[in-house]
Amino acid sequence: MRFGVFYELQLPRPWNEGDEHRLFNEALKQIVLADRLGFDFAWEVEHHFLDEYSHSSAPEVFLATAAGLTKSIRLGHGIRQVIPNYNHPARTAEGLATLDLLSNGRVEFGIGEGATRLELHAFGIPAREKRAMALEATEQICNMMVLTPYPGFDGNSFSMPCRNVLPKPLQKPHPPLWMACTNRDTIKVAARNGIGVLAFNFIDPDEAQTWSKTYYDIIKSDECVPLGWSVNANLAMVSAFSMHEDRTEAIRRGQDNFEFFRYSQQKLVAEDFVPGCSNMWEEFLEARGDASDQLARAALAHSEYDGAGIGTPDDMRRHLADIQTAGVDQVIFLQQAGRNTHQNICESLELFAETVMPEFNHDVVRRENRKAEELAPYIKQALARKEYMQALSPSDIPVVKASVKSAKIGALGDRPAVSNR
Repeated sequence: MRFGVFYELQLPRPWNEGDEHRLFNEALKQIVLADRLGFDFAWEVEHHFLDEYSHSSAPEVFLATAAGLTKSIRLGHGIRQVIPNYNHPARTAEGLATLDLLSNGRVEFGIGEGATRLELHAFGIPAREKRAMALEATEQICNMMVLTPYPGFDGNSFSMPCRNVLPKPLQKPHPPLWMACTNRDTIKVAARNGIGVLAFNFIDPDEAQTWSKTYYDIIKSDECVPLGWSVNANLAMVSAFSMHEDRTEAIRRGQDNFEFFRYSQQKLVAEDFVPGCSNMWEEFLEARGDASDQLARAALAHSEYDGAGIGTPDDMRRHLADIQTAGVDQVIFLQQAGRNTHQNICESLELFAETVMPEFNHDVVRRENRKAEELAPYIKQALARKEYMQALSPSDIPVVKASVKSAKIGALGDRPAVSNR
């Protein structure tokens, strides 16, 4: 099993001068630590205008910085908002390829569409059309990263003439594709398009097993027609994360922060919101009361406690063993949530790497090779079903007319003299 860390860059109010600076730099230090400890992935989300819930509006900048500070950990857009209203597909293709080159081929391309009116309405995106817009854009982003030149496209959500989109990524044909999924319907969409799953719902192992079976049954069926130029058959699931040798302390450090993540997520989708005037952390604490204290007291009475990622090393081993048995390929830890502290996050990462990770890493390559061998014929068939955008022959590549009729270039450093006569 592979392991990742996940960042929304949450910052509950009240805010003080320098808090965002501290938040971003501590997150980078945690990724550097995760890289050194042997974690496999670091995922960064893209959201806009979501007070307290996420201050991660430019993940391409954050991940580029992380690329320069790390050596091995894979760097994932988890996710990139791919609808053209957010980011033009050509700009996404250029950014992905640039990051892939700078990171020596460590990029993962997760796609998303947004769920809140705060984001969708601000960018003029019709909620009922967002899925189709995201899939259309994603297919063209992949085409842009592969074809020289990109032949152009006239679609429902954007149009673009023939251009050579540069640079091209180091990974061929392009970085692995993932899709944010929150229910079984989106799991099916990902599978039908040959895309890896980033499951952002916190589900129990039984439900995870159902999702896994649904996903891999479709991957192996004629329904799978890849959206990109490759198939990424993988299922990743987000989990709470707070570890300590003392279970009560793990709950004290992590439970409220994890619950705030879910609380704020629901509030932003299901309730009216006044931009710039939120007070979700205080409202959350008032609503929650002493629930975490009650949970900690109850946990002491059980030798085998299911904290779903919050607890002791033994608790975590049981949690991960159940998830692995369910068919999940990667667990992504949500450690940076609520008001969790940098020190507590680093201590949890170190304790996990020392006491739990080796037990799940020792046979990961063998497991992955066996899975790849099993899926190889199905993936080959899926790729054969895809209708690929065809490269243009040299004679069909259109000529782009000059911007001006003539230009006289002077000495080096001089401005060109332009004539429209």
